[in-house]
Amino acid sequence: MNIREISKQTNLSAKSIRLYEEKGIISPLQRSESGYREFSQHHINELNLISRAKNAGFSLQECKEFAEMSRNPKRESRVVKLHAKTKLVEVDAKIAELLEMKAQLECWISA
Repeated sequence: MNIREISKQTNLSAKSIRLYEEKGIISPLQRSESGYREFSQHHINELNLISRAKNAGFSLQECKEFAEMSRNPKRESRVVKLHAKTKLVEVDAKIAELLEMKAQLECWISA
């Protein structure tokens, strides 16, 4: 499959997919004789995982770690859960901060 087809299937831009390849976030790609990238179902799975992780607030480096864990058949689910729990604590802290900001703005508006 080519990058246009992968882009449609994963809802990621071709630019993002190229970046993930360049940064080594996805598995190495095969190239056709003419130099075009050749994607497999494995790459689609990796890109979907990366997309979900990005949407959950993980950095590109953290997404790379998730992709590496997904390629490791000996990975332990507790490690993945630990990463998710750590991110959840960060998200909860951000939500608390935003709620404080919201309360302050509402106070200023109602004054």
